[in-house]
Amino acid sequence: MRDPSLRRSYALFRAFLQEQTAPEHCYRLLARDAADQVERHAPLKGAVVADVGGGAGHFTEEFRRRGAHGYLFEPDPAELTAHGRRPEAAVVADGYLLPLADGAADICFSSNVLEHVADPQTFLSELVRVTRPGGLIYVAFTNWLSPWGGHETAPWHYLGAERARRRYRRRTGRDAKHTLGVNLFAVHVGRTLRQVRARDDVAIVTARSRYAPFLAEAVTRLPGVREIATWNLLLILRRLP
Repeated sequence: MRDPSLRRSYALFRAFLQEQTAPEHCYRLLARDAADQVERHAPLKGAVVADVGGGAGHFTEEFRRRGAHGYLFEPDPAELTAHGRRPEAAVVADGYLLPLADGAADICFSSNVLEHVADPQTFLSELVRVTRPGGLIYVAFTNWLSPWGGHETAPWHYLGAERARRRYRRRTGRDAKHTLGVNLFAVHVGRTLRQVRARDDVAIVTARSRYAPFLAEAVTRLPGVREIATWNLLLILRRLP
């Protein structure tokens, strides 16, 4: 699928709507799309790729399918087997303290993890540490003020996180998986961009809306608007010497 394009955005949106009923289709499509984005900036064949927080391993499997030496680092053992199988080359490890030497990875990859960590700057610093100089760091996350920011409680999180959780409980009869301040955090586009630009160990290759069908980079330059319209911020960074 050409990126960006209406066809691609529509296909991904349909897959997201079917995440609960057809998770394999959803995550395999997303993995192929993410791998395509990585390969725009660095070859995967022969590369050492660290997938940090990759859950059941769909991204790692796609990287390995394309010839990379892909390794998955996931802190939650239950996530590793969430789809009834344990992925290859998987290690139970915390993203704050990865069991990797400095510069061990050619590419460090993190998809939709940053909004689930209490200290995004420390998490990002660890991704940078394990990436070799000249290597690539791929970080994408759902910002809090995007229509999907409340995850399963969206878009009712705009009316308050606790109110959204109560509504979810009334509607489904069960508690929401995510709780703001516990396993979901309010990460914002503008603040994240300022923090990354202030670093002297990375350069921004691209900062864009991950799924937008057009104006994917332009929307991230509009203060205020970008907090809603970006939906999911994609940062591709180059590790500096």
